[in-house]
Amino acid sequence: MSKNNIKATGFMLAKEDKLTGDDFYDIKISENITVAVLCDGVGSALAGAEAAKRVTTHLINNFKNRPIAWSIEKSINSFIKSINSILYKESIAQYERPELITTLTIVVIDGNRLYGANVGDSRIYIKRGGELRQLSFDHNEEGMSSVLSNAIGISNDVEIFYFENNIQKDDSILLCSDGLYSIMSDDMLSRNMKNGASTLVKKASRLMEEKLPDDTSAIVIDILTIDEVSKLKNLPLNIPLKLEKGDEIDGYILKLSLIQNKRTWICEKKGIEYVIKFAPIEALDNPDILDLYVKEVWNAKRLKAGFFPKSVVPKNRSARYYLMTKLEGITLKQYLKKRQLSIDESIVLAKTLLKMSQYLLKYDLVHGDIKPENIIVIERDGKKIFKIIDFGSITELYSINNKAGTPSYLAPERFKEGFINEKTEIFSIGVTLYESLTGKFPYGEIEPFQNPTFKKVKLPKDFNNNIPDWLENIILRSISSDENLRYKNYSSMNYELANSHKVKTFFNKNTPLLQRDPLKFYKFGFYFLLIINLIMWVKSS
Repeated sequence: MSKNNIKATGFMLAKEDKLTGDDFYDIKISENITVAVLCDGVGSALAGAEAAKRVTTHLINNFKNRPIAWSIEKSINSFIKSINSILYKESIAQYERPELITTLTIVVIDGNRLYGANVGDSRIYIKRGGELRQLSFDHNEEGMSSVLSNAIGISNDVEIFYFENNIQKDDSILLCSDGLYSIMSDDMLSRNMKNGASTLVKKASRLMEEKLPDDTSAIVIDILTIDEVSKLKNLPLNIPLKLEKGDEIDGYILKLSLIQNKRTWICEKKGIEYVIKFAPIEALDNPDILDLYVKEVWNAKRLKAGFFPKSVVPKNRSARYYLMTKLEGITLKQYLKKRQLSIDESIVLAKTLLKMSQYLLKYDLVHGDIKPENIIVIERDGKKIFKIIDFGSITELYSINNKAGTPSYLAPERFKEGFINEKTEIFSIGVTLYESLTGKFPYGEIEPFQNPTFKKVKLPKDFNNNIPDWLENIILRSISSDENLRYKNYSSMNYELANSHKVKTFFNKNTPLLQRDPLKFYKFGFYFLLIINLIMWVKSS
């Protein structure tokens, strides 16, 4: 469940007129998983506040580095038992009795599945269709609601109440301490959840005339949309082990394999040809590869724009595949083996790539592998148009350690585990333009696993003197090895392409001052000589 699918808020107020309380909470929403933890440090314990903070931090940090092979259930139980044991042993060593004591609630959202657990009497609710239901279990002594029968740090063993549920669009999840639900009824909680955690806690405070009898905290998580990627992943679809010419799948007859691994084919149905792409065989055993392929299918399904081939994901598929329009053209890489692009064609290409990149930005995505192999050249009405392919490389903006991309087109920071952003994509666009106009790579061809050095670039005009100065300067700025000199965003580069008269000469930091700013150089020289002459005059007199 990504950031675009979820809205989460948290808030806490200390009791009475105190400035700090014993409650602690945290929320982490990453690309694939959401973790929310809320703890109520036991006020009668000497170190309840410390326990609440340490348990929250421990669970959040451990989920960041959760072993891939561990299920969510195993992770929750293992992490809770681990921190419980740590706090109990520290209490005995430091106080000779349990004092690092806190209640705990945790929820984890992975795809469209909700996982949760609690220890103590802090609660977890879900609101669906106007009805509020408690999912957690109160660990209180029978007949004594104010006395805990179980909490983190009380003993070396801990009783964990664990649950799982599916989530739906418009669900709301509430985590709260007893300071909130002891003041507000279920009906009041339900009616005020829609405005977030701050509204809930402040409403409780007003009900008590701003004198809360206990620390009061809440987290509200709103499910804005369901996770389509998880929905696609959970479909009961076959992954064919072997595909051969003439095979028929759902009426699509395989005609020609386009890739050596025989997972992408030209196929035909009712006289119309398509490109059909199947999931890799490795997806049968490797959940990470399956995740990547499902994301590719989801992107192919939702990204509808003229610079992409039209894609279809049939509703009644029997296997994991999707279809694309068969484009009548060749890759730009194939085209460049015979001739270079003209100046006008290269400008159209640049604008197409920037338009595509700006479109993806609306989804917080980047293409990740812009290069001539992923660009199709099509002749239409005497003009060339460009289509961008490879939905498999599309990834989230600011992804770190992402393997998308081809070495010769990667920005220098990508080799140092930098994240993917507009600047790194602009570098790939610039290298593609450089190659399209010169047939060369600006920093030479870079092999996989090579540790490249980005030395001075040879001017594009040295290979193609038809390139105008303004376009050369745009290319040089886009491929600068110094990211601080590169265009900051797509719109800046696009603006200069549309306003050639406003393009400034590009200089690297090592360019001599005489070349960068002759006027400033001569002014500096004049004043320097003047000062020398004045010193000499003073000495002689």
